[in-house]
Amino acid sequence: MAVIDGKTIKFLIVGVVNTLFGAAIMFGLYNLAGCSYWLSSAANYFFGSILSFFLNKSFTFGNKDSLRNTVPKFVLNILICYLLAYGIAKPAVLYLLEGSPATIQENLAMFVGMCLFTAFNYIGQRYFAFKEK
Repeated sequence: MAVIDGKTIKFLIVGVVNTLFGAAIMFGLYNLAGCSYWLSSAANYFFGSILSFFLNKSFTFGNKDSLRNTVPKFVLNILICYLLAYGIAKPAVLYLLEGSPATIQENLAMFVGMCLFTAFNYIGQRYFAFKEK
């Protein structure tokens, strides 16, 4: 089974839609509403994950399992990917941009977190949440 195939392309298409949707939420909450780094990035993944679940379950992976079987695995995957991606991104960017304004550090950390999350999430959805039997 190839890692880059039609499912990868579909995941990337869904990812573009999700990224635009989630980034608007995250950066809007952080920069316009004055919400914290963690609340802004968490809201992105909460709302984006609902969209992602339905698009990836049916369109990307063609998964026919019941919601009862897939929702818990999907939620666990999202939580692990979120904590890993943003837990790595923020300290790494803060270290690299030490002395820069906090808004620059945290905006870049959110962007790096988005990139890491995408990679971790693809692996988790393909090989865990919506794994072919």
